[in-house]
Amino acid sequence: GSEMCIRDRCSIISIRISISLCICDFDWVNNFAYLSINMSDIPILTLTIFLPLIGVFFLLFIKGDKDFIDKTSGYVAQLTSIVTFLASILILINFNYNDPNFQFIEQHNWILNFVNYKVGIDGISLSFILLTTFITPICILATINSVKDRLREFLIALLLMETMMIGVFCSLDLFIFYLFFEAGLIPMFLIIGIWGGERRVYSAFKFFLYTLFGSIFMLISIIYIYFDAGTLDVEKLLKIQINKDYQKYLWLGFFASFAVKTPMWPVHTWLPDAHVEAPTSGSVLLAAILLKMAGYGFIRFSLGLFPDASIYFAPLVFILSIIAIIYTSLVALVQKDMKKLIAYSSVAHMGFVTIGIFVFNKQGIEGSIFQMISHGIISSALFLCVGVIYDRMHTREISNYGGVVNVMPKFAIMFMVFTLGSLGLPGTSGFIGEILVLIGAFKFNYWIAFLAAIGVILSACYSLWLYRRVVFGEIKNEKIKSLNDLNKKEYIILTPLLIITLVLGFYPALLLDLISPSAEKVSENMLNYINLVSNIK
Repeated sequence: GSEMCIRDRCSIISIRISISLCICDFDWVNNFAYLSINMSDIPILTLTIFLPLIGVFFLLFIKGDKDFIDKTSGYVAQLTSIVTFLASILILINFNYNDPNFQFIEQHNWILNFVNYKVGIDGISLSFILLTTFITPICILATINSVKDRLREFLIALLLMETMMIGVFCSLDLFIFYLFFEAGLIPMFLIIGIWGGERRVYSAFKFFLYTLFGSIFMLISIIYIYFDAGTLDVEKLLKIQINKDYQKYLWLGFFASFAVKTPMWPVHTWLPDAHVEAPTSGSVLLAAILLKMAGYGFIRFSLGLFPDASIYFAPLVFILSIIAIIYTSLVALVQKDMKKLIAYSSVAHMGFVTIGIFVFNKQGIEGSIFQMISHGIISSALFLCVGVIYDRMHTREISNYGGVVNVMPKFAIMFMVFTLGSLGLPGTSGFIGEILVLIGAFKFNYWIAFLAAIGVILSACYSLWLYRRVVFGEIKNEKIKSLNDLNKKEYIILTPLLIITLVLGFYPALLLDLISPSAEKVSENMLNYINLVSNIK
């Protein structure tokens, strides 16, 4: 009887709930639609940019013993990064894919008659924001239990980095862009210099001085643009034709900064040192996001503000890019350290990016953006894979490995997918970016495409060489026999990266639909300008 009574009461409650939902359903839908329509009233970009700083604020006030501080700091930082990622997803949901112009624009006066806080995004910006907010929670999860000393301070540096990186991709004022662009140097400098390897101080100062020196010229160019055009508003500057007589000098000022951060040959030497000495999370952020800020700058500013100079200096970019692709690939073949090999491969992959940008056609620009997103995912995964075996063996020397597949078969499978993605195997995201760049280069100049394609062959050589030496062969190091395969946390870290690598490889429209309208607009502006100059001549 008691069972029947409970069942009857449950039935009555469920009926009441169903009736209530039916009555409220129409109003709920209307309310949701109302919220969606009024998203423009919410400063969603500013919230997304500065959400990590809210996490930093809470981290500063955690008190207790070391274990409590470390554990609580991990939870707070992880929650903050996840909320930031969800905010970027909210932006994606409300983003108009068909509109190539800037959306979600926010503008406030900051320094009167000089600097406005202005942010906004297009499809290109949003793709990099999503990459940033997706990678950061993975970095934080990888950091917990790996960083033993001053974990809270390390997490603060990561969250500060996230704010600066998102700010770069949202900025629609040149001075605001410069502030975010350069402020990111400070937390990365601390990450390398405090939590890095034996030569961490040398590597940190080399990274800082190289990138800061290049950016001085960009700052001088920005100041000149203000006095010449009377504004630093990117939207207005894109409509104003900057004086052709000064475009070349201004382009070189921006190029000095972007070339170092990309990095292009011969100013790339800071990157291998920084990667080798940085902790795993630092290497992931450096490869996945920081290098992409310069590529984004080339598209947004070099092509947008200085079209005449971009056409003039395109041959220089091609020469430096082809040298980077071939030379750094050959250097990667003789590396003994796994992280240094991956670092040199990053220079080669970014060479494809700069070629794609400066062929000016739609395929090249789309391919360069796709290549940057793909490289951000795959290089992150490769550094994390190196971190997995480094945590067990405490060495990155390739000669100390061999036969890992015998004791870590699941790790070997994941490492294989990311290695194949790095060399551009069809079915992975790495293939889509490279093939689009090569198609764009072929349409521009046959020889540029041919020389760049040599890098694809060399990429296969050093990637497969690394995989064979580490994973296959006989077990010569007795320590390898005691290794454990991937644990639960490592599965959680690597699986999302694996899924995206394969999904973008088989269904690239997922990303291309987002970036295509904005990339086509950039390409059309450049090609129209080229045709206009040709007709005048």
